[in-house]
Amino acid sequence: MYKIVIRSLLFLLDAETAHHFSFAMIRFCSSLGLTRLYKSLFVLQDPRLERKVFGIKFKNPVGLAAGFDKDAKLFNEFSDFGFGFIEIGTLTPKGQEGNPKKRLFRLITDKAIINRMGFNNQGVFDAVERLKKKHRVLVGGNIGKNKLTPNEDAVKDYLICFDALFDHVDYFVVNVSSPNTPGLRELQDKKPLTDILVQLKRENTLIATKRKLKEKPILLKIAPDLTSEQLFDIIDIVKTTKIDGVIATNTTIERKGLKSHLTLAEEKGGLSGKPLTDRSTEVIRFLAERSGKAFPIIGVGGIHSAQDAVDKLEAGADLVQLYTGFVYEGPGLIRRINKAILEASE
Repeated sequence: MYKIVIRSLLFLLDAETAHHFSFAMIRFCSSLGLTRLYKSLFVLQDPRLERKVFGIKFKNPVGLAAGFDKDAKLFNEFSDFGFGFIEIGTLTPKGQEGNPKKRLFRLITDKAIINRMGFNNQGVFDAVERLKKKHRVLVGGNIGKNKLTPNEDAVKDYLICFDALFDHVDYFVVNVSSPNTPGLRELQDKKPLTDILVQLKRENTLIATKRKLKEKPILLKIAPDLTSEQLFDIIDIVKTTKIDGVIATNTTIERKGLKSHLTLAEEKGGLSGKPLTDRSTEVIRFLAERSGKAFPIIGVGGIHSAQDAVDKLEAGADLVQLYTGFVYEGPGLIRRINKAILEASE
């Protein structure tokens, strides 16, 4: 149904237009009270799917990755498709338009997407207003810096977002790995990254102590393009700063082995989808094995089938997230993954 009808119609539209149209249709269908129908089709409820990771209880291990619901507009509605958690963002202190359009491209032959959105969002304080409503699902807050903020001042942007979101999200993700904000990936270097994480950890403790609350888990989202030496640095940084985990991985700037036309394949931006499946799983396995499974990992990148998700979990991921696979395969993929996880545990 999804691939034959819905996806076929959506793929007639420009990718970014289709994204906004999908949001409008989900909002409209929810207003008609079709939530019960969604749940009957897509939601698989079973206590065996529950996972406790970095102190949080997830009803199932399949989440929606950041970048889909940037501005926290439909986090409750997406939970009706069966996601166990929704990650909003990336959010920046000030709203920004992002990069000029056209900036989102489907590589249908490769089951992939290239994006150079550039942290387009309406700003963290705008999102906070929507996050004040009751949550039906766990929500993660993915935070970044504004494009015009120099790297030496980047930590200020992360702290602004952290403070604003603290009361409204269940965990945080520090995004220094998007390829679409100039210079951002330089913050993955050991010294600047350590400095940012240390200051966020300090702020976490101060807020929690002042308000007599628990500290919020802080995760780091990394690129798939890191070398083995850089991945060892990541392991060292996580252990040194005592943050709570890693999300592996963001989009890639690699273009090897693509079948799509060269003019499309060479569009600038981050590549996601099936071409990333193996590399993201390799990074997960590397982190899990070389760290001695010292910290939790959320696996994301190229999950287009239940087996792709199971492979990542077997490589060492504790949870998984969908983005491009959700676009190509539809919400039925969530149920298929959860079903496969149950079958694998029997």
